[in-house]
Amino acid sequence: MKKSSRRSKLRPTSSMVKQAVFNILGNIEEKLFIDLFAGSGQIGFMAMERGANVIFVEKNRRLAQLIKEKGGKVVVSDAIKFLESFNIAPDIIFADPPYDYQNYKKLIDISLKKLSNGGVFILEHRKNQTFGAEKVKTYGDTALSIWRKEDD
Repeated sequence: MKKSSRRSKLRPTSSMVKQAVFNILGNIEEKLFIDLFAGSGQIGFMAMERGANVIFVEKNRRLAQLIKEKGGKVVVSDAIKFLESFNIAPDIIFADPPYDYQNYKKLIDISLKKLSNGGVFILEHRKNQTFGAEKVKTYGDTALSIWRKEDD
């Protein structure tokens, strides 16, 4: 019997979904981009390539170290704890929690409160889950729920 490792829990975002994220966002140059549940950091590094200022948030120290070694600014923290203590309004928050994540409501609520005016929150999740987003795009078994914070 094959033992499962922590590594097998990583669920990298598919190429199609990554492309869709950046098509949705458009020009992100000079934007503050928070990559929650960063994992390997693929989304955040793609955002950096497009000129965004990225903060990676990953609670697994080994994965966080790998992101740091590739040149990412990483915070080792639980996503919600990070957002609760973060005092700058990001332009974009991308969250790709594990599929068995239990705290979606709190994650969504705090992300929407923290965004800058006109900011975008994108949540990657299973397509059979719904969270009341303004827009939902589906790609195979994966869905992107998208919210845009209106000016106050």
